[in-house]
Amino acid sequence: MIRFSKGYIHSIETMGLVDGPGVRVVVFMQGCNLRCIYCHNPDNWQKKVNHKFLSIDVVNEIRKYRHYFIENGGVTFSGGEPLVQSSFLLETLKLCKKAGINTTLDTSGTGYSIRKLKDILKYCDLVILDIKATNNKDYKYITGKNIDEVEKFIKYLNNSNTKVWLRQVIVPGINDTKENILSLKEYSKKINNVEKIELLPYHIMGINKYKELKIRYRLNNVSPMSNEKIEELNKLLID
Repeated sequence: MIRFSKGYIHSIETMGLVDGPGVRVVVFMQGCNLRCIYCHNPDNWQKKVNHKFLSIDVVNEIRKYRHYFIENGGVTFSGGEPLVQSSFLLETLKLCKKAGINTTLDTSGTGYSIRKLKDILKYCDLVILDIKATNNKDYKYITGKNIDEVEKFIKYLNNSNTKVWLRQVIVPGINDTKENILSLKEYSKKINNVEKIELLPYHIMGINKYKELKIRYRLNNVSPMSNEKIEELNKLLID
């Protein structure tokens, strides 16, 4: 009898259009080791909150939507931080690849098991790497952690053949400057197989979750980032 591992899943979204190429099932895994000041999913921070799922049951749920994937759709594992559950993630990725499902990992590049990371990357067709900041001072301000773990993750990523998309959330008054975008552009050169860089506008849609969970929201007086400003900053990424 095959014994499949169990993991904590917050929710599973179908018909996702912004979490990788094509139409995707997005598996939001529970648990995160960072506490980003602009996080809109504080309900995903704690690992042992929602019910546990068997890896095979997660894959069987994904398989139901295969007819929507067409050529380049598939599944994206997001969070929270999927790497916090490295063993469960690896097993689920293996099962997905066995079923012929395209796989994407949406990650901050932290919280991983070193022992599992190399294999995890081997079973990912794409990594969407959320670059919180390009220097330790800003990174620590935004996440509460040091940047060292991300730097180590990038070394492992560079030794894989995995395609990479880079993302950064742009917050008014914090990182919406020309200097930051040019630093991000320069930082991207140290990462192999980068296909594109996406700037994500800060929004306030998660504020009510903080109220419900009785957690202080640290950006109460910050307005959402305008699309016009994002377009202006995007121009700096073009050679």
